Amino acid sequence: MRGLSLTSATALNMIDMIGVGPFITIPLIIGAMGGPQAMLGWVLGALFALCDGMIWAELGAAMPGSGGSYRYLNKIYGPNRLGRLFSFLFIWQLSFSAPLSIASGCVGLAQYAAYLWPSSEKIFLSHNFSLILPWLGTLAVTAVASRGTFVAIAACLLAVALLYRRITGVAWLSQGLWLGVVLTMAWIIFTGFTHFNAALAFDFPPGAFHLDHRFFTGLGAAMLISTYDYWGYYNICFLGDEVKDPARNIPRAVLYSILAVAVLYIAMNISILGVLPWRDLQASAQSGTHFYVASLFMQKVYGRWAALLITVLIMWTAFASVFSLLMGYSRVPYAAALDGNYFKVFGRLHPQKQFPNVSLLILGAVAALFCFLRLADIIAALVVIRIVIQFLVQAVGLIILRVKHPELPRPFRMWLYPLPALLAIIGFTFILLARPNFFKEIRYAAVILISGLAIYLLRAWRRHEWPLQRLGPAAAVTE
Repeated sequence: MRGLSLTSATALNMIDMIGVGPFITIPLIIGAMGGPQAMLGWVLGALFALCDGMIWAELGAAMPGSGGSYRYLNKIYGPNRLGRLFSFLFIWQLSFSAPLSIASGCVGLAQYAAYLWPSSEKIFLSHNFSLILPWLGTLAVTAVASRGTFVAIAACLLAVALLYRRITGVAWLSQGLWLGVVLTMAWIIFTGFTHFNAALAFDFPPGAFHLDHRFFTGLGAAMLISTYDYWGYYNICFLGDEVKDPARNIPRAVLYSILAVAVLYIAMNISILGVLPWRDLQASAQSGTHFYVASLFMQKVYGRWAALLITVLIMWTAFASVFSLLMGYSRVPYAAALDGNYFKVFGRLHPQKQFPNVSLLILGAVAALFCFLRLADIIAALVVIRIVIQFLVQAVGLIILRVKHPELPRPFRMWLYPLPALLAIIGFTFILLARPNFFKEIRYAAVILISGLAIYLLRAWRRHEWPLQRLGPAAAVTE
């Protein structure tokens, strides 16, 4: 049922993009570059988001069904050859990265709840898990538990409960959540610019723009965080079957949301840096506590009443993001299961309300489990896994599609093709490699890729599918 207008589609993208990210990652991005020059990460992040957004806009308008990258990769690389493998690997990684994305919003919400409930930051259990893998080295994960962890889990379960209904019943809710997002950011921006101190905002440390190895590794780490904050502009591509006039509205929703959020992010971060000393933000990043920057910002300007109000509004914003993420991602494994290229259980619909309830419940449960991870680790793993297994393959795929199928109708065509696609590839590669200890998250991506490839080949052997049509058992076996 096509119940989402351009307004609803753009609203869903914006609440997905904003979430809790920009409110809680400011200390991380300042800490990455060691000063207000970290704003360069936000600006470059916006540029690369727009380049990648044009990839999504062109593919979404040309193939406007539900499934997003699953549908695009299948078409680009061939539904009975590499396209089937790449689309399966996309869904496989999404089974990890989508819950990571959802969990990041829940954990961020809980960290802002710590302003209302300070004792919730106290960690009462922490454990490091490690596994030595041949050729890859040590795979390490840190799990933590605090009262805030259970706040995060509760937020995740509430979002699942609200989404347990038809799409037409949530379209109005998305617009209401979007209104809360915009009002929250508008208040912060207004407050910042009316109390702006340029000496604080532009208090660059010595050597801030010295182009050495430290500068570029810091920029890579900052861009990883800004990439996380901008991501979400593609959410509507996963709901193509539910968008009115998708060939027109999908690309517009993608590009409108990027441009609007870029302006909001840059304005908000400059305004905060003009009120709070950046060294205080850096200290928060190093200690791993007091990430509720906007609360401290409002407390300094207006007092505790404003800090309490902005805290509640940001928690609302974070929950809106979790809601949007769960709604969009639950449709992707469902579409793949209907196509026979993922586990059948994900293809089940609610018998009365006709939405993919099993997919929704599974992703929600895995996201709740990931709430035991630290926010910085969630963000780094999420971004690297998606770049390696999804975004780079899709960016290259758009160029391949242009060459192989020039006759394909394209209601939206990338501006200045192929420059934006090439810039997106360069930007993603820089983010992967230009960071301290970058190989840690690449190991996660490698494990997911190798395990997904093994599962795909086993399924292909059992089902007489490419590339093992002649090696399978005498009769194809279905799940």
